[in-house]
Amino acid sequence: MGTLFAVFFMLEQNTFRFPTVLLLFITYFSGYLYTKYQKTKHFYKILILNFFAGLISAALIIFNHNEIRLLKWFIIVVLGLLYNSFFLETYIRKIPLLKVFYVGLVWALMNCWLTLPEFDLPIFLISFLFITALVLPFDIRDMKNDTVETFPKIIGVQNTKYIAYLLVFMAFILSVFYLKYEFALSFFLTSILTFILIYFSENSNKDSYFSFWVESCSALPFLFSLIMKYF
Repeated sequence: MGTLFAVFFMLEQNTFRFPTVLLLFITYFSGYLYTKYQKTKHFYKILILNFFAGLISAALIIFNHNEIRLLKWFIIVVLGLLYNSFFLETYIRKIPLLKVFYVGLVWALMNCWLTLPEFDLPIFLISFLFITALVLPFDIRDMKNDTVETFPKIIGVQNTKYIAYLLVFMAFILSVFYLKYEFALSFFLTSILTFILIYFSENSNKDSYFSFWVESCSALPFLFSLIMKYF
């Protein structure tokens, strides 16, 4: 989902390249495996897998980009490790209210900094606002199990939804002003479906509602742009 979200902006900026897409996928996927399995018996297997994933990622950058891109990638990987690595006494996941913004920050840097020649502020803001909004329903899902204070636990589910609505709306407004027409339209359609999924987000929902439907929202801009282009 993260890779497709980045591809959406790459297409809008005419910077699409297959090596970059592969780099994004490897980075997101290895980061997911590390986060999910770092405290399990499979950790050492994941560590070895991630070591080779890191080598492949570095090779993709060296042979297709430059040392600046390699530095950008390394910084983003470090930011990912700071999120919830078990060897840290205090990591980002433990800090009240920070998680949603931190996830939005890292995804935004992937979209506006790693994949583009220069930092693009509008794309950063659109990505940051939209992804931050998408993380909030997951806090609603986890509110009974989270040991750290989150928005739903502090201000309630309904107020958390209002914040998510506002963030999505702000991202859409920025897309109207800064993205090409067809891409802004794709983001508009995405925003409508995202509003609906946020509206129906409840702690009692099945995990698949969040891990599939809400998670899929980040791929919708790309899918809608693809549909409009070819159909």
